[in-house]
Amino acid sequence: MTKTALIVGGTSDIGMATARLYAARDWTIILAARDLAAAERNAADLRARGQGGVHVAVLDILETAGFQGFLDSLPALPDTVVSLVGDLGDQQKSQADPAFASRVLRANFEGPALFLEAVAERFARRASGVIVGVSSVAGDRGRASNYTYGSAKAGFTAFLSGLRNRLTGSGVRVVTVKPGFVRTRMTAGMDLPGALTAEPDQVAQAIWRAAEEGRGEIVYVLWMWRFVMLAIRSIPETVFKRLKL
Repeated sequence: MTKTALIVGGTSDIGMATARLYAARDWTIILAARDLAAAERNAADLRARGQGGVHVAVLDILETAGFQGFLDSLPALPDTVVSLVGDLGDQQKSQADPAFASRVLRANFEGPALFLEAVAERFARRASGVIVGVSSVAGDRGRASNYTYGSAKAGFTAFLSGLRNRLTGSGVRVVTVKPGFVRTRMTAGMDLPGALTAEPDQVAQAIWRAAEEGRGEIVYVLWMWRFVMLAIRSIPETVFKRLKL
């Protein structure tokens, strides 16, 4: 039978790349996003490529009370759920505006974590499924330039670790993907380091390899990031706090 992948954040560049990859392998795709019109455009693009099993669904990751109803509304419980939602925000604005900071924290941690918890309960009852949470290398250590976003991603990474620990032996796998810099609309205008910047298709391939081929549970999309972040984590705090990274 055809398997189904639910892509949460289906209007993002990475979401579309992931949807294309899964659809090309004959999976049924559900694109979930807050913006229904944008999701419909992406679905139409996939169908135009000859990939017909594509559906759309409205999901606002900040509306946590609606998660159970959303899952109930799906035609079937997916085999794989990929959470790609997030909000890079702006550190200066987060410092000055608590409401803005709250949105960044909720979009990157609270919403995705609570949604995947709801998915996990259903997967555990079925005793099968793959949960993929896309976090960030920014969560490996807090830095002055993006510590609101980074702290939320750190929380999400810890949540995924705990969920993976809880579900071991249940038939459910939990995968954490850390892309680093990615060339997308969200990073447009940023001065990105070429050797440390991935393309959306590379992130999608990393998701597929880890989720469907079982090649890792904590995945850095570009291998260099594992060593970069190891070095950054190893800097003593007395030195690190003076670097203002």
